[in-house]
Amino acid sequence: MKFTMIKYLLVVLAISFLFALTAQAQKHVETGEKAPLFSLTDQNGKTFNMANEVGKSTLVIYFYPKDESMVCTKEACAFRDSFNEFTKAGAKVIGINSGTVASHKAFVDHYKLPFTLLSDPDNKVYNMFGVKKKMFMSGRETFVVDKTGKVVYSHAAMLQGKEHADDALTFIKQAK
Repeated sequence: MKFTMIKYLLVVLAISFLFALTAQAQKHVETGEKAPLFSLTDQNGKTFNMANEVGKSTLVIYFYPKDESMVCTKEACAFRDSFNEFTKAGAKVIGINSGTVASHKAFVDHYKLPFTLLSDPDNKVYNMFGVKKKMFMSGRETFVVDKTGKVVYSHAAMLQGKEHADDALTFIKQAK
């Protein structure tokens, strides 16, 4: 009887675990598909609404694991250092992770980042885009969204932060 109960509990736990994995697994947004619409809070406590941005400029949306970490800082600084070129090319840069508004504000102030950072505390938008976790951390992926709201480019590389900015800018310049 005891052995049967333990087997039953293990089966229930296994099914629950698989259900949780399936529930969190979202379809990855691919090139050619519409980008999901979302609203999140930026580093200044203001609401950023994706629907209000589509049509105004090309959007470079990059997902990164953590403020102030080594690769994430290199990535953010690469976007910062190329910010004028992105702007001249008609693009708006937006960074997203699960960090708090206060953490984003401190990160922006520390590195003088001239673009928007959005707080996604429940990884809701991460999941909408289907960005996969890597090495037990939130994933690192960049999407370029055109004025029609369609994803026209994506780049995923966990340990090459600077490459995200460089490759997105190259793509945008070539697309013009």
